[in-house]
Amino acid sequence: MSTRLEPGDRAPDFTALTDTGTFTLADHRGKSVIVYFYPAAMTPGCTTQACDFRDSLSTLQSAGYEVVGVSKDSPEKLAKFRAKEGLNFTLVSDPDREIQRLYGAWGEKSMYGQTVEGTLRSTVVVDPDGKVALAQYNVKATGHVAKLRRDLDLH
Repeated sequence: MSTRLEPGDRAPDFTALTDTGTFTLADHRGKSVIVYFYPAAMTPGCTTQACDFRDSLSTLQSAGYEVVGVSKDSPEKLAKFRAKEGLNFTLVSDPDREIQRLYGAWGEKSMYGQTVEGTLRSTVVVDPDGKVALAQYNVKATGHVAKLRRDLDLH
């Protein structure tokens, strides 16, 4: 089980493969970064959530936010996901779930009446100084981006 982050915590830095190269969080200091964790590319809920981020990206970017999606999927699967859904933000591969553990997005959850370990659908907003501005855990795939925009006071 991993420890959840709280506002004011230092966001753990990470470097990981993406479908187009590598991403290092520290390279984005001075900007706000929305890091969201989802279980698996090309599944219904994860596709809904990714498409909501895609459709809201211009609003988020104009308010100074970058979006990064993190899952256990390989860079190859992420490239297929990007192409199929026209995704326009960074997709990070976390096959060993190390980033998910650092961010508190890995742990026990209930699926179909069973307790399993897995990705906890979560979103962490990292401020320009590298600190956690907002941390939301066990979010819903549908409607999450709209709620996030409200929480960030973006309309």
